[in-house]
Amino acid sequence: MRVDQALARLFPEHSRSRLQSWLKSGRITINGASPDSKTKVWGGETVAVSPEPSEAMLAEQAEDIPLQVIFEDDTVIVIDKPVGLVVHPGSGNWSGTLLNALLHHGAGFRDLPRAGIVHRLDKDTSGLLVVAKTLEAQTDLVRQLQARTVKRHYLALVHGEPQPSGEVNAPIGRHPVQRTKMAVVPGGREALTRYRVIERFARATLVECELATGRTHQIRVHMAHIGHPLVGDATYGKAKSADPRLDAFPRQALHAWQLGLIHPKTGEACRWQTPLPADFDGLLETLRGSAKP
Repeated sequence: MRVDQALARLFPEHSRSRLQSWLKSGRITINGASPDSKTKVWGGETVAVSPEPSEAMLAEQAEDIPLQVIFEDDTVIVIDKPVGLVVHPGSGNWSGTLLNALLHHGAGFRDLPRAGIVHRLDKDTSGLLVVAKTLEAQTDLVRQLQARTVKRHYLALVHGEPQPSGEVNAPIGRHPVQRTKMAVVPGGREALTRYRVIERFARATLVECELATGRTHQIRVHMAHIGHPLVGDATYGKAKSADPRLDAFPRQALHAWQLGLIHPKTGEACRWQTPLPADFDGLLETLRGSAKP
């Protein structure tokens, strides 16, 4: 049999083009020699493969990344995601993600699409995420998200003085010019965010936002759309404000503080909360301090 045909049988998890590439680069040897694809093998030969890790292969590797687990049973795991942790591998972030951490946390995650992940948080957004541990739970959670019965509440520090409460019902899609950004655009996907004021400061306001839909960058886009972008948001926010403390905050001030859903196995209504991370809380304390007489 031709060696390329034999390799395809021996390593069905790899594509023929990948195996051909390894053959050409000398990463596959037969009895210590580098064959070409037409070399015949008869059985009994020693095959040695030294694969070059690709980006996609890195994305599938388990990595010992600490996780702050809020709740875990045999069906779901709820995680308090820290700032800086990417949820799913992608361009520029093929390793060091939540998916890699989950693969290390439990062997069962490898058997699930996207390691059980059903929703995401931006890299620099902190807070609560639920991940399924079984295929049945993953299907159920996706259906709950589609039915809008998953309750996701965020705390956001925004510029200016928004109304005491309100909602932003505006479709979101790709920015027509800057394709890495999202925007409110005609013909975009339906998007609804509800908000209410929690605390006011001199030039910023702490609001609680509830997602009725889950579009990419939804809160960031919607609050900017109504003239109150998030503090620290380099993509949708202000370059400069009248308060250097707000300008110095290095990320979007957004935290997923409360998560509610129906447990996929027990049918019980569940709710979890997590406090603000130290940097966000510290900024609020600084702003409160300046307001004191």
